[in-house]
Amino acid sequence: MSSETENDATPADPAPTPDPAKKKKKRVHPVDEVPPAGKLVTLGLQHVIAFYAGAVLVPLIIAGAIGLDDKALTMLITADLFTCGIASLLQAVGIWKIGVRLPLLQGITFAALAPVIKIANENGGGRVGLLTVYGAVICAGVFTFFIAPHFAKLIRFFPPVVTGSVITIIGIALLPVGIGDATTDPATHTSDPGNSRWLIYAVGTIFLIVLMQRFFRGFLATIAVLLGLVIGTFIAWTLGDTTFSAVGEADWVGFTPPFAFGMPRFDIIAIVSMIVVLMIIAVESTGSVFATGEIVGKRIKKEDIAATVRADGLATVIGGIFNSFPYTAFSENVGLVRLTGVKSRWVVAAAGGIMIMLGLLPKTAKVVEAIPAPVLGGAAMTLFATVAVVGIHTLGKVDFTDHRNLIIVSTSLAMGLYVEFSQSSAPSQAIVDGEVVDIPATSGVDQAVPGLLEIPFGAGITMGALTAIGLNILFFHTGSRGVAVAGSGAIRLAQVNDMSQAQFRETFGSLVQNVNWVLDRAYEQRPFDSAHDLRASFQEALLTGSDDQQIELIRSFPDLDAEDEVGDMIASDHTALSNLEEEEHDNIVEMAKAYRQQFGFPLVICARETERYERVLRNGWTRMDNAATSEKSFALIEIAKIANYRFDDLVADANPIISARFNRFQDVMG
Repeated sequence: MSSETENDATPADPAPTPDPAKKKKKRVHPVDEVPPAGKLVTLGLQHVIAFYAGAVLVPLIIAGAIGLDDKALTMLITADLFTCGIASLLQAVGIWKIGVRLPLLQGITFAALAPVIKIANENGGGRVGLLTVYGAVICAGVFTFFIAPHFAKLIRFFPPVVTGSVITIIGIALLPVGIGDATTDPATHTSDPGNSRWLIYAVGTIFLIVLMQRFFRGFLATIAVLLGLVIGTFIAWTLGDTTFSAVGEADWVGFTPPFAFGMPRFDIIAIVSMIVVLMIIAVESTGSVFATGEIVGKRIKKEDIAATVRADGLATVIGGIFNSFPYTAFSENVGLVRLTGVKSRWVVAAAGGIMIMLGLLPKTAKVVEAIPAPVLGGAAMTLFATVAVVGIHTLGKVDFTDHRNLIIVSTSLAMGLYVEFSQSSAPSQAIVDGEVVDIPATSGVDQAVPGLLEIPFGAGITMGALTAIGLNILFFHTGSRGVAVAGSGAIRLAQVNDMSQAQFRETFGSLVQNVNWVLDRAYEQRPFDSAHDLRASFQEALLTGSDDQQIELIRSFPDLDAEDEVGDMIASDHTALSNLEEEEHDNIVEMAKAYRQQFGFPLVICARETERYERVLRNGWTRMDNAATSEKSFALIEIAKIANYRFDDLVADANPIISARFNRFQDVMG
């Protein structure tokens, strides 16, 4: 209701009594929403099933490589599941400054495989070698926990060109894992890509998931992956391609106690190697956090990165105590969040609880293990490809007309995939023309380098991340070029921090129509550590203005029909309105005049997002039905979008996750 209408009330009218029952509820971000119990458990189970194969793969590989007995392998798997659950709860629920509180499921990182195997074998192998591994894991976890706030300050080294490259490499590098499962004989665990039945299982599972995503609505659509796995497993069971006999043979209850193999041993070389691994894991986790933040619409800040790394460090310490290994966010579950659209962190918390249960109840774990490899592989391929698409989407924000960005992406992709697909392999078996054939071990690039170089050359994801970060520092943060943030590359970040208020207004005034209160509030937030912080200062300034100031800002914008009279910046904002036919132009003029007459300020629409004349017209007339207070909020949201696009035009190295900012702005204004 407008203020004029309120003043028409007579003094005799009694003041309305607030109804507590109708008190407006505080808006809850989708990340913090708690689904009903039934959905919570079902969605959590879907995460566990998507995660399970990758979760147990690392201990399986380590056990075979260091010569562990079967009983020790069982202990590693149950300990892994139990600790994965704790680590996921730390990251998704969080305590104090530990945990990013996003839907990130934690699992043992593949980056730790090579160093863990090397440390164990160099210190006696088997159970004895694990004692030195766990000593190194615990020390590296403690180091990571305390280094977290300092690592978070490096966020300026993770613009979209870096995070997009890393996320894309993660998705592409993991695809062969899903493909390998899709072509594996469930009975013999041998590779059999020529078997048409496995092809039908894998492609059929993908087809089921796609159909359910297309035709199902609501909750059923969100559990499409789980339903695809259940239906695929049921069909495989009816055809005799899987069995649940192992469920009956497993114990009901089983728990691997802390230090089950003995007290840890501490070796300085092993500790240093593991610290290097944990720093690389921190880089991987940062990429996963940015990807998840973009998916769920959350702005990622330094404090979030620090909380993430602290949780990784603490989870790794717990892993060392409970006979497990270093932890990081699992990318297949990031892909599941994207695919299902379920953003609640409490779903991942439920998955963490289920994994703790699986670690304590071996029978339930065996039920999950009964999913045939081709069925699981079909679902995994979809999830891993989704992760790669998230990376490609992030790279869409990168200015590839700048050859430096092109070099960073192309080189990091080349190095990452070269290392990923050139790894050594253990002896294996495959089915060729119906017969089992032994495949000898092969040497790889990971064996061609000495010492600590085995760590970056041991995983393509690690190599790709280090290459992207290193090249970004080389091109944008070293030498005389420095970090260009304004003035077509002539003005560096340090110069912005040293500007007077008048210089700051002159340089950045075009972002906000030269409205000084916005510029001054942004100026007060100096010094800026990155272009990311510089952008944030303008967005946050828009939120802190008084009602009168925000109206002043809205009124500083021209009417839509005046774009030709106000300069290049406004014209570029209204590219969708260029080259209109006379009738179309008249319609825009009519709408703009009616809007101003009703609300007292111009209609502001970010035409770069609206794209077409018809959508601009429909958007404007629809907003005429809003109340004045609501419409002010809509106008400010559009101004925030326009300022962001102008920022991209003016500022080099604009930092990642623009869409997350818009969602946050809408949350606050809503």
